[in-house]
Amino acid sequence: MERVSRMVAEKPVVIFSKNSCCMSHTIKSLFCDLGVHPSVHELDEMQRGREIEAALSRLGCNPTVPAVFIGGELVGGENEVMSLHLQRSLKPMLKRAGALWV
Repeated sequence: MERVSRMVAEKPVVIFSKNSCCMSHTIKSLFCDLGVHPSVHELDEMQRGREIEAALSRLGCNPTVPAVFIGGELVGGENEVMSLHLQRSLKPMLKRAGALWV
């Protein structure tokens, strides 16, 4: 889990994803459409992807991808992110984290 903690500290928005996951693609597209450039870690392309996926599971990510961190804090998966977006709470959160300026 220490590795995950270091990774989520890299940028204001970090997404753990898999290329084969359609919901991961949707979440990445949403952030790009908002003008946010997240750090994306494709677990199915990483040497230690399974280790990281296990750590995400221990953090409470179920399913483990997509897992979205904003400002170093776990936001959740697609349901949580889309709910925040529909409630108009996602953009203010991104602004506070320094990921969005407009």
